[in-house]
Order: sequence, then structure tokens, then C-alpha cells
Amino acid sequence: MNRLTTLFAAMAFGLAATPAAAEPVKLLAAGSLRAALSEASEAFTTAEGTEVIHDFAPSGLLRERIMEGEAADVFASANMKHPQAIADERGGEVVAFARNRLCAIAQPDLEVTSDNLLDVMLRADVRVGTSTPKADPSGDYAFALFDKAEALQDGAAEKLKEKSLQLTGGPDSPKPDTPRSVYGWVMEEERADLFLTYCTNAVLAAGEVPELRIIDIPDALNVGATYGLLVLRDSEAARSLARFILAPEGQAILERYGFAPPPG
Repeated sequence: MNRLTTLFAAMAFGLAATPAAAEPVKLLAAGSLRAALSEASEAFTTAEGTEVIHDFAPSGLLRERIMEGEAADVFASANMKHPQAIADERGGEVVAFARNRLCAIAQPDLEVTSDNLLDVMLRADVRVGTSTPKADPSGDYAFALFDKAEALQDGAAEKLKEKSLQLTGGPDSPKPDTPRSVYGWVMEEERADLFLTYCTNAVLAAGEVPELRIIDIPDALNVGATYGLLVLRDSEAARSLARFILAPEGQAILERYGFAPPPG
């Protein structure tokens, strides 16, 4: 309870909780949060009577849209950097609300384990897919993993960055024709032999394409992801949604989808 009490204090925004307004609240959120925050939005609407209009996309692209003037009430990012850039310009406090980590998704015929993952990624015949750095934090985290590989093998970081295929998360990245996991689709289309993404995304992809394998990334290589929440509009509806995401019910929904509690 101490952690949640601290988080609620950080999200108080100087105003006491009051019943949510009837106006809809617009949530812009990272694509990796689609399943979890869609369910959380429904639960919030049931509890508070306030409709949530949500849009899920790579966090870096959402940051650009917000900075260019798109109206939104709450921004839930897959990192702390993008909402902090907005807060630095407009004010507000970014609060950590969830954590994630990277996993590898592998084609069924690729002989790879946690122990030999780096060696397999470095092989010339293995196509390594990532999301797009700067546009999508998942890509930034993958490149941070490549940097960590340098400590294990000289030249690994440069080689992995050069050979990696940035297949998702960019403004012009191809997408499936129907709503589904873009990572499951990329692997089903055999655009990569191995793909680095959040473990939560890996679970969704494997749920759609059961033959895919999820490979745990060893601690020496893995990179943790802290997700940040920022209220963009001074309205009770926006504050109420943020409080709900941080509250036990919202946190329980996130944890069911594989997210860990925020640090602290």
C-alpha cells in the first residue's frame, strides 16, 4: 500500500478526487498497451460512467502528434522520455505506472535458446527484427540491448545495429489488413527469423501464431522498460482516468497482461 499511496499522491495534481465528469476522455497510449488499457478503459467507464476514446500507436509518434497540437487528455507512453519531453514544455508531472521487459520471438525452425541467443543473433543468415528507434521505444530498448552485447563480445553492438531490420513502429511501417498483433503478423509473414519486442507483445503474438517460440533474454542482455503516464488536460475526467490506471483495479488489469508494477 505504501507504493500505491505514493503514486496517488504524485497523481493528485493538487486537486481532491471528485466524481468523474460526463464528458469523454481521450487517451493516447503506446501500442503495447492496447489490450491492457482497452480493458482498463472499459472497466473505468463501467465504474465512473465516463467514456474513454483511445488511440494506440508507437509512443514516439504519439509524442509528435501531441507536440504538433493534437488534443488529448492522457498520454500513456512505453517510456518516461516521451511524456517528459511534453511535460518540460507544457508542465505536468510524469508518473511511472508499469514496467515491461524484452523477449525474443523466434520462428519454430530456428535453433535458439536463452543461452545461445547472442550467437544466433550475430549469425549472418539470421534476420533480426526490431521496432523503429525514436518512433517506438521498443526499438530504442532493442538497440540498448545491442549496446549491452558489446560487453559480451567485441563488435557485437555495431554488427547487430547494422543487420537489424526495423519492421514495425515507424510512420511508414507495413501493417496487417485486419486488427491483430503486428508482431505475430510480421513473423507469420516470415519477415524475420527472430524479433525483439516486449514480453507482453511476444505473448500476444504467440497467442495468434502458436508455432512461434518465446525466448527469454538473459539478464546480461535484457533491458527493462518503465512506462510513464502524463495528464495533458486540466479536467476531472482526465485526472480520474489517471487515478484509475494507478489504482489497484487498473494495476491488476495491467499485471494480468504481463506488466510488472512500477518501480518504487
